[in-house]
Amino acid sequence: MLFLISFAALVSAVAARPSLNFLENHFTADNESEEVRSEAIKRLLEVFGMDDPPAIHGHKQAPQYMLDLYNTVADVDGVTKDPYILEGNTVRSFFDKLHSEQVEFRFNLSTVAMTEKILTAELHLFKLRPQGTTTFHRHHFCQVSVYQLLDTSTHEKKLLSSRLIPVHSTGWEVFTITQAVRSWVVDESSNLGLHVVVRTLGGSQMDMKMIRFASGRNHHQSKQPMLVLFTDDGRRSTSLESIDPNDTEATSTLPQAPMSGPPSRTARSLDYSEEEGTSSPCQRLPLYVDFEEIGWSGWIVSPRGYNAYHCKGSCPFPLGQNMRPSNHATVQSIINALKLIKGIDTPCCVPDKLFSINLLYFDDAENVVLKQYNDMVAGSCGCQ
Repeated sequence: MLFLISFAALVSAVAARPSLNFLENHFTADNESEEVRSEAIKRLLEVFGMDDPPAIHGHKQAPQYMLDLYNTVADVDGVTKDPYILEGNTVRSFFDKLHSEQVEFRFNLSTVAMTEKILTAELHLFKLRPQGTTTFHRHHFCQVSVYQLLDTSTHEKKLLSSRLIPVHSTGWEVFTITQAVRSWVVDESSNLGLHVVVRTLGGSQMDMKMIRFASGRNHHQSKQPMLVLFTDDGRRSTSLESIDPNDTEATSTLPQAPMSGPPSRTARSLDYSEEEGTSSPCQRLPLYVDFEEIGWSGWIVSPRGYNAYHCKGSCPFPLGQNMRPSNHATVQSIINALKLIKGIDTPCCVPDKLFSINLLYFDDAENVVLKQYNDMVAGSCGCQ
């Protein structure tokens, strides 16, 4: 009897335990799913011109200048407002690495590829209010000059930019230093930094209590010295030309699908009518890319995601103008309808206008970058 009870318990335990085949299949499926996800994210990184996602340690705050610039060129979803606002397709910001109490600055440009075309480089300095009061009324303007350091032993330097600024003013002052940055990108060892000299209109050295610039050592991050670099990485639209996304003519003939919401039987019936056995006409439908779900919210500042849209539907004969057909699509549709040649399908529903988006993100060196990517949003759909 004891033997029978033990045997029954063993059988029950085996029956309750998943089979070895089931565990192997489940493990294999999980592995394959993880491999697909890993490969998909790798390909998406390639679209954004990266090998690996940047590693960001702790909470970082983007410079206000970069946030304002992003809001100027992009809407809330990151779609470009006007493709001609930006000079080039990349804007990089760098904080001073020297943190000197003197008016000397140095920026690490190792993240800038030599293949990038340097268009404009700007030194942004925040001018503080003067401390001196006795000589305040004697000087209303001063000459601020920015030099590139060429040799630390001989103190040899080269003038990059110079102009007059009001002594009593406060706020950001911008100096163009493109020539120096171009040389630094070509030869990293030549980057010895910048030196700022302030003189009176008569040419004498200015009292630094009157003319003060915020430093990275003693002032808030929002006022730190910053280098802003406008570049072009050579990428161009490879298919369709981007246009202003606010141009309603591009999408006025297309039905606008809801932005979000769970799929339903009604939504499915828009794509396919089981009773008639025919698909709906070519149209633009939502396709939201959520950076948080992908795991990128730690290094992407804006946007949190964007609607890429996708094109779906049939291109039946005859193709009306609302289908935005090309001449080739019209001819293909006719050949298909007349059955003149076997194996000729109807035209496909594809994007006929594409918009660019902008990403504001931290790079590997925790600098903030604004980059524009072409052909990321289906602006409208047509039969091709």
